[in-house]
Amino acid sequence: MTGAPASATGGSGATPVRGGKLGTAAVNQASLWNIANILTMIRLLLVPGFVMLLLADGGYDPAWRSVAWAAFAIAMITDLFDGHLARTYNLVTDFGKIADPIADKAIMGAALIALSWLGDLPWWITGVILFRELGITLMRFWVIRHAVIPASRGGKLKTLAQGTAVGMYVLALTGPLATLRFWVMMVAVVLTVVTGLDYVRQAVVARRKGLAAERVAAVEAVALALDPDADAAAIAPAAVAGGSGASALAGNAGDAAVPDVAPAAVAGSETLPQAVVGDPAEAER
Repeated sequence: MTGAPASATGGSGATPVRGGKLGTAAVNQASLWNIANILTMIRLLLVPGFVMLLLADGGYDPAWRSVAWAAFAIAMITDLFDGHLARTYNLVTDFGKIADPIADKAIMGAALIALSWLGDLPWWITGVILFRELGITLMRFWVIRHAVIPASRGGKLKTLAQGTAVGMYVLALTGPLATLRFWVMMVAVVLTVVTGLDYVRQAVVARRKGLAAERVAAVEAVALALDPDADAAAIAPAAVAGGSGASALAGNAGDAAVPDVAPAAVAGSETLPQAVVGDPAEAER
């Protein structure tokens, strides 16, 4: 999962440094055509091929289902390796940041929809999982300005459970194994719902903290504009406690003109503190 910006030109390729941190220079030099992005592209290309294999010969031929399972397994394995390689060797790009979650949801969504269309998987299970995945994706955009929510242990277990359960449904299993796959899928559904609710909770808390940080920065900017000798450290607690410190400061200034710095401070989000928790490349999928 390549989760940091890259240069607009694609760069010339960073020197691999095993276990190194994602420094700005390394991020900007990461080439678009690196091994992590290639694995992500392979996963994207596997999606239509996987669907055709799964639905071949009416979708009930055990041989074709086995080949489809192999394609699905390769896609899941590349999902594990592309993120690890990107973080270990600083192969991070904007393309990877966007394409990786799309590839994850494309292969899983295609499998769920195809299995439900064949009648192997109840539609309500497909609906719950897809609703959660799409909803979390939209929420990530809602909160990304203020925070990056790291992947939790539950989120990783959810991904493993979903992949295992869907893989078992892709295979033409019968008897006890067919019963077992149902219960594995139930575990995946429970983890999907629980981790989704936990992500919503974390996102709301992180957004509130981010908005509070913006409010403090705006109040500090107004106060320092009115009184350059003011102590910023003393202003911040008042801003948090009062919530309307900027208005109070403006009122105390009498008829003095208050520079229009608060909106600028808020608009310039890149200068404001962001609640980044954990490694952005490990963001919850």
